[in-house]
Formats: sequence, structure tokens, C-alpha cells
Amino acid sequence: MQQETIKDYSQDGRTFKLRAILALVIVTLVLFILLGRVYFLQVVEYDRYAAISDRNRIQLQPVPPRRGLIYDRNGILLADNQPTFSVTLLREEISNIDETLEALTDLIEISDRDVERFRQRLQQRRRPYETVPLRFRLTEEEIAKISVNYHQLPGVQVEADLIRYYPFGASAVHALGYVGRINERDLETLDPVKYAGTNYVGKLGVERFYEPILHGEVGFRKVETNARGRVLRVLEQQDPTPGADIQLSLDLRLQQFTEKLLEGRRASVVALDPKTGGILALVSTPTYDPNLFVMGISHADYTELQEDLDIPLFNRAVRGGYKPGSTLKPIMGLAAIDSGTVRPDYTIWDPGYYQITPGGRRYRDWRRGGHGRVNLPTAIAQSVNTWYYDVGHRMGNEPMARYLRKFGFGQITALDTPEAITGVLPTAEWKRATLNEPWYPGDSVNMSIGQGFVVVTPLQLAIAANVLANRGQWQQPRLLKGVVETTEEGEVLTLPDIVESRPVPEDVVVTNPSFWDPIIKGMVDVVHGPTGTARRVGQGMQYQMASKTGTAQVVALPDDGRYRPDELSERNRDHALFIAFAPVDDPKIALAIVVENGGGGSSVAAPIARQVMDAWILGEYGDEEEELDDGES
Repeated sequence: MQQETIKDYSQDGRTFKLRAILALVIVTLVLFILLGRVYFLQVVEYDRYAAISDRNRIQLQPVPPRRGLIYDRNGILLADNQPTFSVTLLREEISNIDETLEALTDLIEISDRDVERFRQRLQQRRRPYETVPLRFRLTEEEIAKISVNYHQLPGVQVEADLIRYYPFGASAVHALGYVGRINERDLETLDPVKYAGTNYVGKLGVERFYEPILHGEVGFRKVETNARGRVLRVLEQQDPTPGADIQLSLDLRLQQFTEKLLEGRRASVVALDPKTGGILALVSTPTYDPNLFVMGISHADYTELQEDLDIPLFNRAVRGGYKPGSTLKPIMGLAAIDSGTVRPDYTIWDPGYYQITPGGRRYRDWRRGGHGRVNLPTAIAQSVNTWYYDVGHRMGNEPMARYLRKFGFGQITALDTPEAITGVLPTAEWKRATLNEPWYPGDSVNMSIGQGFVVVTPLQLAIAANVLANRGQWQQPRLLKGVVETTEEGEVLTLPDIVESRPVPEDVVVTNPSFWDPIIKGMVDVVHGPTGTARRVGQGMQYQMASKTGTAQVVALPDDGRYRPDELSERNRDHALFIAFAPVDDPKIALAIVVENGGGGSSVAAPIARQVMDAWILGEYGDEEEELDDGES
């Protein structure tokens, strides 16, 4: 029989007591740790975690400014802002993009192209917590469908925005340019603070050049949000500063009238106000609708524009490079007499050709039998090449290039045409550097009649005509008339500092002011003289016009020197050019016209100039509609 063990109750009591003390110590230690952690979080780290909490609950959102409006010289709105609603996605709040896109596709119409462009934008560099647009121009029904399903669509928002709208469509697009969505390349140059919340930026023309003025300054608002990022209330707001409204010197009525005159042609017209240098019309045809680019042009539309053989996207007025032909002859004549190469009454006998050396190459005049006895005014009025061959050979390259530069060639002198090119003003140094060849006497002969290496733009020709109209006085060529500011006296126009960003060449000062007289007389006789090259245009004219016709070769003439347009394809025919200003005694308009492959300047370009001048000076717009075409018809 086993002996029972006597239980030691005192030992059990000691064991229990030790265990209780150990448990109390552990619990107390854990409690102190918890209290210390609470103290650390609530007291020591209070400011830090309070800030983190506020950042989750309170957000600082940028408020983009309203873009400034653009008006023509008569207050007609050329560039407006229209409200639109877009569905956007916030990547940081979406766990599965594909599922969200699929859910949205079930609610509203979203094309494959919309999804493709959305994914492209999503891959572009962007700011944190910046929404990415998926589809624009939502209808009220589509907005309602998305709104009632917000609880199932985290990260999806409907945002209101102001987008650029050009009410007159393609009219003046090459002057205004357009705005477009900010892309990856724009983000590399734009100030991220100044453009926070902004989706659009000026891409071309006036919209691009005056971007700092039109954009305005971004505001902000401090908002309280819930866990899903929905705005509950606005705590604080600083309103944005809207962009400034600007008024252009452009006259929309004259612009549209000129565009219709050039319809169906590849051509350009630039008209200036001689007294101010303001650009009254800047036309390049064909044109395109800038509204297609504002929110992103479709692939089909862009391909159609790119593949058009007439290149509507090309701004011929400021980027088209052409041989100026005889339009340079008034300036070449002034260079000849002011440089002392020949006297103002210098006369030659024109047999119909010129030879640098006896028995050498014959540089032919356009009239095969010649013009007989020719002086400077006659050489301009009848466009006698032989007179210019002679004085061009005598002058050589340097005086011709120097005087052409005084009239604005070979440089950019207009203020706000950011796409403008300099053209080519050839010099002996330029030829050596470009072609590694010396300057030959034959180069001077060709340059004297606007052929050879010289290349100009229609804008440069118009500027030269403007300087001629002012007898050497320069006025800064620009599209801007002023920035619209509201004062107690009403709205006034001011000029921003940017106007001084491009210096204007010095006035053309000649040795004797009377040297202008034979130049202007010859230009007047072009239209009003009995033997002027454009005398038919002057019939019945109620004012006096000074002008110069020009014809620029596209392909070389055959050996017999005869131009046979019927044997050439349309795109190989000569360009027609014309420069003019009127009225002569008090110029109100100076212009230049280039009609690609149009033929003769006197037969094609001069009649267009007559109609443009009649419209501006006399208000005769012919049978054109009185109401401006808003681009919707």
C-alpha cells in the first residue's frame, strides 16, 4: 500500500505569491510601456502626427486662373473660354485601373481612342495627386450616371474646366495660333508652381508669345476631405488672378475678306498700319480649325492635315521662304543712288539684255526687244531688269546686302510672330561659309533683281513696304494693340514690358531726302503710269497707290529665255508677288502678297491688292457678307 504524500500548503502559497508578483510586475511594465508610448505619441510626437493627420484630412488644391481673352481691334472676341465637364481619374486612389475603366465604360460611352490617349497621359510625367482626364465634354446625363455611382468608383471625379474656344474657327489661325494640353515636353520647361492645376498652354502664334500675360496666376484653396478624398468643405481660399485680356491690331473683317479672296490658293497676305506698325491682316491659305487641337486632335484629323499637299498647317506668312523677285527693285534703286554707285538721274540704253563682259553670258530682260532709254523711275515702273543688272554689277554684294538689312531682311523684326524665320540675306561671307565658293559678279547681277540666293517671307516684304511708305521711318511691326485694363475712367489699353523685348532697326536715313522721290514716283507709275506693269489695276482708283510687282521663278527658264507656263505643271509655275502702300500722300495701309504658282504679279497678285486696299481705305467689301463669318456655317 502506497503511502500518501502530505501536501505542503505553505510552499504552494509562496509559489502563488511569486507568480502573482511576477504577473503584477509584467502587467505594470507593459502598462508603463503603453503609457510611455501614449505619452510619446500624444505629447512628444503630437505636432508630427497632427500634421500627418491634417495632410490626410486637409488638402491644399491649386485653383487654375481664367485664361485672358483675345479681341480684334474693334473689340470682336477672337479667343473665348467655354466651360466643359470631364471625367478624370486619380491614380493614387485607384487599386485597379482596368477594372475602373471597365466600370466607367458600362456607364458612359468611352471609345478605344479615349482609353489609348488616357494611358498615354498616365505614362507622362505628372505631379503627385494630379488627376488624369479620360473623356471630355460630358453631357448632363453622363454626369448624373457617374455621380450616382461615386461610391463604387473611388478615384473617379467629374471636373469642370474652362477650355479655349475660337468662335471664328479657321479665320486668323496663323496669327492667333492655339492652345493645347500640356504634354511631357511642356513639363520640362514650365514652372510647376505657376502651372499647378493648369492643363493648357499656348502652342503657337499670339497664344504662345503672350502666354505669360494670358495665363494669369494660380490660386489655391484649403479643403477638408473624407477618407475617399471627397471634398467636405472649403476651409480657406485664395482666388487666382485671371490672365489679362489683350486686343490685337488685327481687323477681323479685313482678315476674313482677304481670306475669301485667296480661297482655293496657296497664298499669303500681310497688311500693316504704317502709322503704328500694327498688323491689320495676316493671312495664310489654306487654313485649319484650331479648335481641333485644344483638347487633343484625333489621329484621323491630324493625318488628314499632314497629308494635304497644300500644307494648311504651314504658316506661309511668317515661315514661307520665297525669292522676292522684282519687289526688291525699289530698295535696290535706293541703294544704288544713296551709296553713290550711280546718280539719281543715271540712264542706260536697254537692248533687252546685259553682259558683264563683251561676248559673255547674256542676262535677259523680260521684254525681248528691251525698253530703250531707261532711268530709275522707269526701271521701277516697267520693272526693267537690265537697269538693275547694270547697277547691281556696279554695286557688288556689300551695298545691296547692307541696304536690304536696313529694310528688315535677313532678320526678325516683328515683335510677336514666334514662328517667323529670318530668310536668307546672302553675303560673300555667307556664301563662303555655306557653299565654300567665292562671290561672283553674276551673283550680284541675280541678286539685283531679287533672284539668286536671297530668300524672304511675306511678312518681311510687308515690313519693307511699310518702311517705304514712311520714307525710312521704322514702326515696330506687331499684332498686339494693347493689354485691356479697367480703370475708373473705363477700359484703357497699355503696352506690357514684353513689347520692348525686341529692338527695332534704326530708321533708314539717306544722304539726301530727295532720293526718296524717284523711288516713290516709280512705284506710283507701276499702277498709275501709262506703261506701268500693273496699270490695269489703277483704272478708276479713287486714291493713289505706290507699288511694285514681282514674279519669282520656281524652275529655271529654258535656254531661249522664254517662260511657257502652259508647258509646266501647276506647282512649277512662277510665284506672283506684289508690295504696295496707299494713299501715297498719307499712307493708311502697306501690304505684301505672295500667290504660290500664281504666274505674274501684275495679273494675279495686283488685283487682289486692289480689292484689299479698296476694302480698307474705302470700306468697299464688294459682295461679301456684311456679317462676319463665325466659322459655323
